[in-house]
Amino acid sequence: MHQFIVSQRRASRNCRSAAPETKGAGGGQEGARRAAADPDGPTVPPGVACRIVRQLVLEMTAMASERPLWRRDGRRSTCHVRQIAMYVCHVILQLSLSDIGAAFGRDRTTVGHACNVVEDRRDDASFDAFVASIERVVLSVFGPAGIGSHG
Repeated sequence: MHQFIVSQRRASRNCRSAAPETKGAGGGQEGARRAAADPDGPTVPPGVACRIVRQLVLEMTAMASERPLWRRDGRRSTCHVRQIAMYVCHVILQLSLSDIGAAFGRDRTTVGHACNVVEDRRDDASFDAFVASIERVVLSVFGPAGIGSHG
């Protein structure tokens, strides 16, 4: 399984190419040269990382739910999924509120509100266990603190 690094704005200044890479891409000596030049591994733009996290939250919510996900309260379900995804992107991937807001088409203050809502809801033991399981899955995909080196 491959792990990916979420690129930070600071690191993008030193980046030679803007295209995201995956391990094993490029093939042959060129791929080995790229891997040697970038010892941290492949990078993923924050927008792509947020979309991946949102999809993971959506799938895990659907698996954990006893009822159909999209019912009369579909808008509420969508909001909860988005809030949890924003929270996980900020806490686990350590992305800035502005980057997360841009990825979700929201303002940074909305992301801050989402983080506060999820943090308040974590007082409930079952919700806390659910969010902790999502955090473990995101850590397994992106690595600790968004740094995906597995050597």
